Amino acid sequence: MQIHLELDTTGLMCPLPLLKLKKALQTLQGGQTVLVLATDPASVLDFGVFLEQAGHELLERSEDTGVFRYLIRKG
Repeated sequence: MQIHLELDTTGLMCPLPLLKLKKALQTLQGGQTVLVLATDPASVLDFGVFLEQAGHELLERSEDTGVFRYLIRKG
């Protein structure tokens, strides 16, 4: 799958990862994807709620040694 944008929010705490994701999604067209890296454990809940409410799709979520990886498709 093609990744159109990569966003590194590691080291940032709530609400900054979510705010940066929202801003990044504004630059994408519908159907394009963004890969987000985050270290804030709150991002799991924050991103999940936001994506559901905003109509975007979480394609993949994983975690490795404290780094969360999200692959998101803009709705």
